[in-house]
Amino acid sequence: EMDDLASATSSKSTKLIHGGLRYLEYYEFMLVRKALNEREILLKAAPHIVQPLKFILPHEAHLRPKWMIRLGLFLYDHLGKRERLPGSKQIRLEGNDPDNPLYPRFTDGFTYYDCTVDDSRLVVLNALGAKDRGASILTRTKFISARNEGDHWRAKIVPGHEVTAKVIVNAAGPWVVDIINDGLSLPAQNRLRLVKGSHIIVPKLFDGKDAYILQNKDGRIIFAIPYRRDYTLIGTTDVPFEGDPTLVRISTEEIDYLCHHINAYFRKTLTPDDVISHYAGVRPLFDDATEKASAVTRDYVLALREDGGAPLLSIFGGKITTYRELAEEALNKLSGHLPHMGVNWTAQARLPGGAISDMDDFIQAQQRQYPNIEPALITRYAHRYGTRMDVMLKAWRKDAHLIGPGLYDYEATYLINQEWATTPEDILWRRTKLGLTWSEDDVQSLEGWLKSHI
Repeated sequence: EMDDLASATSSKSTKLIHGGLRYLEYYEFMLVRKALNEREILLKAAPHIVQPLKFILPHEAHLRPKWMIRLGLFLYDHLGKRERLPGSKQIRLEGNDPDNPLYPRFTDGFTYYDCTVDDSRLVVLNALGAKDRGASILTRTKFISARNEGDHWRAKIVPGHEVTAKVIVNAAGPWVVDIINDGLSLPAQNRLRLVKGSHIIVPKLFDGKDAYILQNKDGRIIFAIPYRRDYTLIGTTDVPFEGDPTLVRISTEEIDYLCHHINAYFRKTLTPDDVISHYAGVRPLFDDATEKASAVTRDYVLALREDGGAPLLSIFGGKITTYRELAEEALNKLSGHLPHMGVNWTAQARLPGGAISDMDDFIQAQQRQYPNIEPALITRYAHRYGTRMDVMLKAWRKDAHLIGPGLYDYEATYLINQEWATTPEDILWRRTKLGLTWSEDDVQSLEGWLKSHI
């Protein structure tokens, strides 16, 4: 990884594990089925970071008729496995109820379930699982180039090292074509479509734990999702992108777009001044020649090149929900070059910390086990580390140093030693999500602490 784990697109998602309800309109039935099946697998594999989430879909008659939505939700309920989540329903919205955040004109709607996920934690947990099974995880180690030497590749990586490999899997996301063209001096077999997706975070727009999915006149949808108890996450946009993905930023037009569409539904007026945080990521989509950015397929293509000796497998497209199946399919494609590879096993495996049968019971048990730690901290640890929180809390002590709001030295030390964290951003945004409530002075305190502990 050329930077930290999940430092680019993987931490800039809408934080959902979902089938992709809107993909049904583009007849992506196989993709939706695949994603729905993966949703069930990930619910079981990582219950500490993947949780069920109910969505409310207010009905706008002039956008999509009820029969179309009912049909779409019926397919969504039945295309894939659904063992743990309730089915969809048509509901009445209490338009005049003062607790209803929507305008009174919305009297009908639908509900269905998907899942929310801490996307950067998902990446870190997969890296931890790989490390547990013998993999070497090299962060801040950029791939420079490689040459094919018949039965193996010889690659140059930063900082000035060479490594050999039987195969190369090019999972560079927005940089996948650059790796092929510049790093390997080969012509790319497929094209990539870069699409920017931006999100904003605002003070809580509505009470309750349910999320909203909102239809727009442009045919797109916007999600409004409860986020870290006191906030609402809103997104996403779909904007064609050109340039360096490391420099991607949300535009004022995108912020205005998201605020405008939220204001078409919610009584509480939202302005750009209400935005307390935002982020943008570049989706590396397989270019299927579709004109509209929002209609480009979210499925993946695995391009295997075996001419000239050692194989190269390049990944075009994909989405977080289907990452596990993508990885399994990638290795199956390479099985002829990896004679000692075992059978497929990840569909039944738990991610690190995920050996939990009931999350509420687990949290209560942990609060009893650690009565001297405040319950809110135990809950946060449970949802970040799962059963691995016991490893971190071996270093707990009554006089633990509070580095900044919610972050003690024993947790920061664990993240350095076990999860490859080296900077305040690694800890505050990709490991803990505490950055949303930290001041600049708090960040500087952490920076000073890190300098004396790394």
